[in-house]
Amino acid sequence: MEFTINRAAFIKAMNNVNRAISSRTSMTILKGIKLVLDETGLTLTGSNTDISIEILIPVNDDEAKLQIVESGAIVLPATFFSNIVKRLPGETFKLTNASGLQTKIASENAEFDINGQDANNYPHLPEIEVRNDLTLSADTLDEIIRQTVIAVSKQLSQPILTGVHFILAGGNLTAVATDRHRLAQRSVAFDDSDVNADIIVPGTSLTQLQAMLDKVEKVDVRVAENQVIFQLGENTTFYSRLLEGNYPDASRLIPTEKRTTLTINARDLLQTIERAALLSHEGRSNVIQFAIASEKSLISSNSPEVGRVEEQIFAAETAGEDLTISFNPDYMREALRSFRDEQIQIGFKTALDPFTLVPTNNETNFIQLITPVRTY
Repeated sequence: MEFTINRAAFIKAMNNVNRAISSRTSMTILKGIKLVLDETGLTLTGSNTDISIEILIPVNDDEAKLQIVESGAIVLPATFFSNIVKRLPGETFKLTNASGLQTKIASENAEFDINGQDANNYPHLPEIEVRNDLTLSADTLDEIIRQTVIAVSKQLSQPILTGVHFILAGGNLTAVATDRHRLAQRSVAFDDSDVNADIIVPGTSLTQLQAMLDKVEKVDVRVAENQVIFQLGENTTFYSRLLEGNYPDASRLIPTEKRTTLTINARDLLQTIERAALLSHEGRSNVIQFAIASEKSLISSNSPEVGRVEEQIFAAETAGEDLTISFNPDYMREALRSFRDEQIQIGFKTALDPFTLVPTNNETNFIQLITPVRTY
């Protein structure tokens, strides 16, 4: 194979494909990036068996300026190859694989020879039968991921909780994540009421997908038996395996009763929590206390090893019983960030029951839940 291509355009595609490549895989060939050149263009593929990403740089792409001399295919070591391309001196580079597996990469006065692997030995991407097809705006998908993936479990002992549960039914998509200490749930309506699916997508897959949504308008979501495919525009395909098992019924965790409510700007409260967390992180327990009263509400943290911090918060509205509750500030910070600059209502039942955070303009479609910390 032989081609010349704009280096910046190639690096952009290569960086996204590299999101699916892991140096820890037991399959040596999966440590490489697969390049296939034909009359349609140059296709880059990366996979770690959980995630596979395929990007086509079409021959008519004005930015890439791809010039094809001879078609072919090769698998090159991803890290080494990427580092070479990023450090080449010119705006374009030439890749040549004349015979065997040795590949020449040249740009201006720089020239590298690296050994590749036979592309025929690279695992084929899943050939699947699509059962459901749904189109979402990239902004909506980005928001759903951002607001829910924070609550997935990091504990591999509970693999089902390391994913986000997507339920598509009746023209509504609900995404839920929980690690049993907190919960995030977001619902959005879509046009096609015939789409029905119940899938669990690994949080790690969604994090990598989210990083690729910039400058994408629409995402076509295709659900199969054990895979989900996200088509980002015409030339980028993102495959993810699905987690197997039954996700717990998260609706049972959400309290229906609120005895105390506090309405406040999420960003203002976040800044207060971040200041209090400076001290709580220095202590052993990493706990912040929230004292809510109609006259005055306080955020505080007390660490015998370090000291004490106390700050009054100014809520737009406080209603119900006075309450003092303790919680993990890291959970609270991540939940508040998901609301950005929105006005939210925090609802409490008792000091030992989970409390909820909802936007005041969309209480039914977005909820964050945090379990308090028992301090006595």
